[in-house]
Order: sequence, then C-alpha cells, then structure tokens
Amino acid sequence: QVQLVESGGGLVQAGGSLRLSCAASGRTSSTYAVGWFRQGPGKAREFVAAISWGAGSTGIGDSVKGRVTISRDEAKKTVYLQMNALKPEDTAVYYCAAQDRRRGGNFYGEYDYWGQGTQVTVSS
Repeated sequence: QVQLVESGGGLVQAGGSLRLSCAASGRTSSTYAVGWFRQGPGKAREFVAAISWGAGSTGIGDSVKGRVTISRDEAKKTVYLQMNALKPEDTAVYYCAAQDRRRGGNFYGEYDYWGQGTQVTVSS
C-alpha cells in the first residue's frame, strides 16, 4: 500500500558526499517512520538512519554517526539521507523502508514496505 523509490546513488570518491532521496506514494497516512538501511557485499542488512514522519525524531546508526543526516519534506513525501565523508566501507545498496503506525511507533523495530534500493559505490 506504500510505494518507495530511492534515488541519488552513484559512484563517488572517498571523502565525497551524496544525498539519497526516498519518494513515498500510496497510502502514506498510516506511516509512522521511514528508515534507511544498507547491505554491502557479503554483509547483512544494516540500519543506517530513521525519522518519524510526524515529529521528525531521528535515529542514526553507530557506523555512520557523525557523517549522516536524515531529514524529510512532508509536502513532497520525501525523505533524504545526506552522507558526508564517505568511506569505501559505505559501499552498499541503500534501501528505504516505511513502518506502519500499527507497530507502535518504534523506528528501531520492523518495517513493512521497502524500496528496490539505490547503489552507492565509494572508491578508494
């Protein structure tokens, strides 16, 4: 019922920056939070950041703390992930996901709808 489309990935040099976008559509009124996750080669999926849609509360994963900012534009139904000082270890497919309010409002919990991902590659 919620569709998510990621964009903004690409190839960057170490130390560079990218801003990823996640555009939501469909029945977004039931969404409590939007999160960003990533999965690098041979790695498990990892939490990156999340933001609650209403209050704008944020959470940032330890591996990217200090280098990542998450924000939202409510009118555009878009969530942004600003990534700075990128490292080769940040290379991954980045996914955004929406969590339904029915789960109780914990954005560190499980998510319900997922985008197809955008590739971020950081060269050394």
